[in-house]
Amino acid sequence: MNNNRLALVIGGSRGIGKAIVLRLAQAGFDLCVTYQSNHQAAQEVKTAVEALGRSCNLLSFDLADRASVRAALTPLLEKQCPDVLVYNAGIAKDNLLAFMKDEEWDAVLHTNLDGFFNVTKPVIFEMIRMKRGRIVVISSISGQIGQAGQVNYSASKAGLIGAVKALAREVGRKNILVNVVAPGVIETEMTEALPKDLILPLIPLHRFGSSEEVAAVVNFLCSEPCMYIHGQVIGVNGGMAI
Repeated sequence: MNNNRLALVIGGSRGIGKAIVLRLAQAGFDLCVTYQSNHQAAQEVKTAVEALGRSCNLLSFDLADRASVRAALTPLLEKQCPDVLVYNAGIAKDNLLAFMKDEEWDAVLHTNLDGFFNVTKPVIFEMIRMKRGRIVVISSISGQIGQAGQVNYSASKAGLIGAVKALAREVGRKNILVNVVAPGVIETEMTEALPKDLILPLIPLHRFGSSEEVAAVVNFLCSEPCMYIHGQVIGVNGGMAI
């Protein structure tokens, strides 16, 4: 039995997920990192974690495929229950609702929201059995205040917030802490094409955030021993939503 602390990071090969993985490795966690298809990016993360002196296992699957998710997670859970689950995965297929294709709605909801259920159900069962654990779900400012052209994305991210609040009421007595981190506009590949001149005036700090700033909050929720934060939504948005 491996007695080291283990963090399972869903969607940890790029952007915010990668920053979370590296920050948790620095905090002393061994990592299990999931991704869908970018094998090179995942391998680079694994190499970086191992350079920090921690172990890193990689799992590749489609979050929307429930059977594949469960098949991939079962061997891990049989070996060791993660101390931490970070659900960071998500896709965006933006369009105005009037013109949104069925597949644009379905893909985003299946990945972002169904994926949470597909991953969290087997993990939470083991955490309940062990009577310990921490879960951090990465939502979005879009799930708090909504964004035009993102009805599907906003619905999925708001759904995650509702799911966490309900789950927190279910498992708090089992010593399982569940919280949401809701980033604002963060410098990643997903935000490269955004019109900065239009967005920056909406942000009191007048800059985009960094993946490392999100990772710092996630690390606190995963690592801080004195913890009375449960069922909360913590915004990392530079004051864009107050």
